[in-house]
Amino acid sequence: MSNSTPAFIPFTRPSFNQETIDAVSEVLRSGWVTSGPKLAEFEATLSEYFGGRPVRCFANGTATMKIALQVAGIGEGDEVITTPISWVATSNVILSVGAKPIFVDIDPITRNIDLNKVVAAITPKTRAIMPVYLAGLPVDMDQLYALAKQHNLRVIEDAAQAFGSHWKGQKIGSIGDLVSFSFQANKNLTTIEGGCLVLNNPDEAKLAEKLRLQGLTRQGMDGMDVDVLGGKDNLTDVNAVIGLEQLKQLPAYQTRRTALARQYFDVIRAELNAAGLMDLKLELPVENFTDSNWHMFQVVLPLHQLNCDRATVMTELKDLGIGTGVHYPAITGFTLYKEQGYKTSDTPIAERIGRSILTLPLFPGMADEDIGRIASGFVGILKKHRKN
Repeated sequence: MSNSTPAFIPFTRPSFNQETIDAVSEVLRSGWVTSGPKLAEFEATLSEYFGGRPVRCFANGTATMKIALQVAGIGEGDEVITTPISWVATSNVILSVGAKPIFVDIDPITRNIDLNKVVAAITPKTRAIMPVYLAGLPVDMDQLYALAKQHNLRVIEDAAQAFGSHWKGQKIGSIGDLVSFSFQANKNLTTIEGGCLVLNNPDEAKLAEKLRLQGLTRQGMDGMDVDVLGGKDNLTDVNAVIGLEQLKQLPAYQTRRTALARQYFDVIRAELNAAGLMDLKLELPVENFTDSNWHMFQVVLPLHQLNCDRATVMTELKDLGIGTGVHYPAITGFTLYKEQGYKTSDTPIAERIGRSILTLPLFPGMADEDIGRIASGFVGILKKHRKN
């Protein structure tokens, strides 16, 4: 009889094949490891992926959002409407350009910004709306852009988690205004760190290029000029070649993620039924297998029906060898934002979701039996802590 402990299942893990490792080695051997030919190839390939739109890559997905705001001319005194349920980078970049984030509550089903509540938040200072596609699920793009057109607003899509997602058969990024993606290590397509920005025209692309590298413009063989204040946000060839190889694997990754998500719905419901917990108000994600890229599989815990908090559930899952995550607490609860007068009570749905949302493991390298093990352990913990 084996007494071996089951392998730990992290909430996510990147997948790299031998071809990727070989491609990185080739770049290292070339001696050109910073921004160079592989970056140019990656940007051209991404542009083709997005239907020919201009694409520029950056060192991270935070830089892409900040530069998108700068390209849109948003700065001191402007307001940008966004969601409180996101990684804090979404609103931090708004602050960093001198603008003010205006938080609108979320839809409890999609967990994305509630577009029906946006109009009430628009003021004469509003310049843009920055929706976030949580776990890869887009907002209603038709409604979003109708709203933006009606009120003359720019749209900066925080599609950090939505590479490979769609809207009515069109790739997110192939339509719309400024669209920002992250390639950080836990994303569906990763370059370890990095991101890209999909732009509207060559002028925007040229400005983005300058902003990512100290405002620099090359002039001939030995000339240069700086006419805007830029930063140091360029992507290296090492990162870019990883992205090129990841793009080749993306269809297989997406197929696997979708299959795993489907299993989650079936197995969790079966486990709840077997445990006599069908009346438990566990909130599963939207079963959207057309638009979502299934970046994450998130549940919202019915804390009002449990005699424990989220941390206890996470700890007991960890003891079973199952990793989890929190994506995300409401941004308005962070000290930086509370000190500026923001209150979680102003967006009560986001406050509740942020307190009780839990990310379960989902990544292409998972085995089918992992889903059963996770669901069984998770439902067992819910049953253990169910209030009488």
